[in-house]
Amino acid sequence: MGRLFGTDGVRGVANADLTAELALGLSVAAAHVLAEAGTFAGHRATAVVGRDPRASGEFLEAAVVAGLASAGVDVLRVGVLPTPAVAYLTGALGGDLGVMLSASHNAMPDNGIKFFARGGHKLADELEDRIESVYEEHRTGAPWDRPTGSGVGRVSDYTEGFDKYVAHLIGVLPNRLEGLKVVLDEAHGAAAYVSPEAFTRAGAEIVTIGAEPDGLNINDGCGSTHLGLLKAAVVEHGADLGIAHDGDADRCLAVDGTGAEVDGDQILAVLALAMRESGQLRENTVVGTVMSNLGFKLAMEGEGIQVVQTGVGDRYVLESMKQHGYALGGEQSGHVIILDHATTGDGTLTGLLLAARIADTGKSLAELAGVMTRLPQVLINVPDVDRSRVTTSAELAAAVVDAERELGTTGRVLLRPSGTEPLVRVMVEAADIEQARAVAGRLADVVKSALG
Repeated sequence: MGRLFGTDGVRGVANADLTAELALGLSVAAAHVLAEAGTFAGHRATAVVGRDPRASGEFLEAAVVAGLASAGVDVLRVGVLPTPAVAYLTGALGGDLGVMLSASHNAMPDNGIKFFARGGHKLADELEDRIESVYEEHRTGAPWDRPTGSGVGRVSDYTEGFDKYVAHLIGVLPNRLEGLKVVLDEAHGAAAYVSPEAFTRAGAEIVTIGAEPDGLNINDGCGSTHLGLLKAAVVEHGADLGIAHDGDADRCLAVDGTGAEVDGDQILAVLALAMRESGQLRENTVVGTVMSNLGFKLAMEGEGIQVVQTGVGDRYVLESMKQHGYALGGEQSGHVIILDHATTGDGTLTGLLLAARIADTGKSLAELAGVMTRLPQVLINVPDVDRSRVTTSAELAAAVVDAERELGTTGRVLLRPSGTEPLVRVMVEAADIEQARAVAGRLADVVKSALG
């Protein structure tokens, strides 16, 4: 698998890349590394462990729990819950660490392990590196220091986690959702029961699809990566909106009453205006990424709201928010972080707040999302090139200048070297889709000739 930890924990094909042995070993290593860092000092350590409904999560959960308990950590097993629920419960229950087993929007054969630090925050990069190093050291033969007798960890099921998390979500809402009909697509994933319960308790009339997880059907033709079923269901049922989650429910995309998609940029725009109105948008700023649609930035600037852009990935959005104290950030893909109420993207919370804005204003989602106009965006991947020379090629720089001159203030060019493959991504936005395609095609040709 190369380096084990990626941008969102450890992922791979379950029982091929991500084995029970690996899950157990990483859990033991995490316990030892956090103990060395002083996290457990002066008290008996506790971990919160949850998972999505994937079949492989059953044996991987058993391995993680065994590893932690063998290292002297007491385990609260919360069962099938969304990633943001595990993060929230880690903080709310005073856990020293949290573990979530999920591969998010990936297909069912994959799975993953994500560790949370105390408070439900993402584990620092240096701690992930140390865990990987310690795991590798002991995998090759160095014996663990193992507790015995009363020193071993105890394991218990924390069945109250479901209600505690739903109550947290309801407590965040500024108003009730009576009068709204909402279609929920749960991707046969971790929010299949939590999300319908939360929307129902908040007063909405709901219709659910993709809410019958069997361990094998997660993300299968449904959820935030496949919006076709949701669009059709919203129109069929005459709903006010539709909400789609991914497998671990840290994302939210939406569909308005006409069946049109409302992406993460549009959701961010709607929530930014709501939070500014309520005085919650600190520094009058929202955080996006360099892939945020130019229409989002133009709309926010038109409303007097500053947009800070980071590298692609919700981890970079979160880093910027925490560093500068911003309250709202997210990605086009539907990762929306509301830092006063969640330490990670929370798809159910995002959907509830979006619905609350509709109920409060009496406006349709189409009207609210109309605050921004999505500019046509064309993305071309150019393979088999030297991605390291993107910023140093004079030929490419000249082509970008020409393209930006042609597009003016209503267009944008972005060249991104892939982090894992020998390719460069060419992204062009323009007011006209044909112009965007033409400019992107020309730039892709220059990338091939200059970097090939």
